[in-house]
Amino acid sequence: MNSELTLMSYFADVNDPRREQGKRHLLSDILALTICGVLSGANTWVEIEEYGESKQDWLATFLELPHGIPSHDTLSDVFARLNPTELEEGFQRWVSSLATAMSAKHIQIDGKVIRGSGDSQRGKPPLHVVSAWVGSAQLLLGQVKTDAKSNEITAIPELLKLLVVEGCLVTIDAMGMQTEIATQIVEQGGDYLLAVKGNHKTVLQDIEDLFAGCDAVQFADVPHDFAQTIEKGHGRIEIRRCWTLSDPDYLAYLRRHAQWAALTTLVRIVRERRIGDQTSLETAYFISSRSASASLFLEAVRHHWSIENQLHWSLDVTFREDFNQTRVGFAPENLALFRRLALLLLKRETSVHVGLQAKRLRAGWNNDYLLKVLCA
Repeated sequence: MNSELTLMSYFADVNDPRREQGKRHLLSDILALTICGVLSGANTWVEIEEYGESKQDWLATFLELPHGIPSHDTLSDVFARLNPTELEEGFQRWVSSLATAMSAKHIQIDGKVIRGSGDSQRGKPPLHVVSAWVGSAQLLLGQVKTDAKSNEITAIPELLKLLVVEGCLVTIDAMGMQTEIATQIVEQGGDYLLAVKGNHKTVLQDIEDLFAGCDAVQFADVPHDFAQTIEKGHGRIEIRRCWTLSDPDYLAYLRRHAQWAALTTLVRIVRERRIGDQTSLETAYFISSRSASASLFLEAVRHHWSIENQLHWSLDVTFREDFNQTRVGFAPENLALFRRLALLLLKRETSVHVGLQAKRLRAGWNNDYLLKVLCA
């Protein structure tokens, strides 16, 4: 494999699950063909095979292809049996090689269901993947599949084990508001900012009552911080206000505050939207181990949802992930990882200023551009 595909060297330690007898295609060729195909617009095994057939002469300049292009059945069979943990470890090695990964200050964690991967007739639920995203760097740090009979609560700790969170603020929606998860983040040297919702009714009631009491006296003589942003556009005004409480006496108002590792700050954010004569209000509460300004928390909460806009939305729109019906063995999880790898490579290549779908088309049409994406 030539220098243009050094990316694939990070997957060199992935074990081939096939028996030697009857093995016609190299695992390295299968992996390289798949990432080239996905980058170039192919979303299914049949489409990856078709891509390979149309580009076989060019692919043969750096792949061995002893028996030509693998069939879609071969691709499906191999990916169904590949160990997803080993693929994830290869992905982690690649991420660790990127300088931007080491400069992460805010890590967003959220889950996504790949709806087409489920098979209701066979009682197979769709694949649910929890991802760690750095919006400022447009970088996926890792992904973990949830257990078929569980949810994000069990997957988040496993994902955190893969990450270097020291010095980082880790934001997670209400599903991740668990004392064990908060403790793990602190023990790994990071800080948490966790959304408080109905799954922790006692904490939610206490924090609502506390801020209501502060409102009643208009925060007079209450040690706090406040920040506000106002945005106008398209006939809409959006006002975000943030209040924080960090005084130990106020933290103690939470009946179970001692259960939360290094709890330092309580946060309330009110979003007000004005469209014409219509006004809507939305209030959200958070707890955090970080001592920081209200403006920092306001920004962190807003940026948390970049994982939805920059990662999940792109996977659905550009790669049609929700419609992908790969369902056999480990193939749904493994192909999902390659889609995310392709997405990051496309985002990192900035020589052309077009959308992700246009980049995929260009990669399929122009071999030189595809190599440029692979080296991004």
